[in-house]
Amino acid sequence: MNPWFEVARAAVLLNIVLLLGLATVWARNYRSHGAKHTLGLLVFACVLLAQNLLTFYLYSFHPTFHEWVYYSAPIAKRGTMAVNVLELVAVAFLVKITWE
Repeated sequence: MNPWFEVARAAVLLNIVLLLGLATVWARNYRSHGAKHTLGLLVFACVLLAQNLLTFYLYSFHPTFHEWVYYSAPIAKRGTMAVNVLELVAVAFLVKITWE
């Protein structure tokens, strides 16, 4: 396995876990307060969660996509990994400020 590809897949998996936690907190807050801002955060988390679930499926289970990424140029793998890791940093920051 290519290390860039594995780092990207791990980042996506961590994003899924963190987004599930954020969605749970924001759903609970929306039910108790009903604020539109909290609803916006919940919708944001759900859409980003759907994107990460699709990405994880493509990285892990879709044979054609997996083969295409695996055999692509190294810059494509590093770019994909960078995008996923940057998203992980952003989501981790949201987790930090949400749970403080």
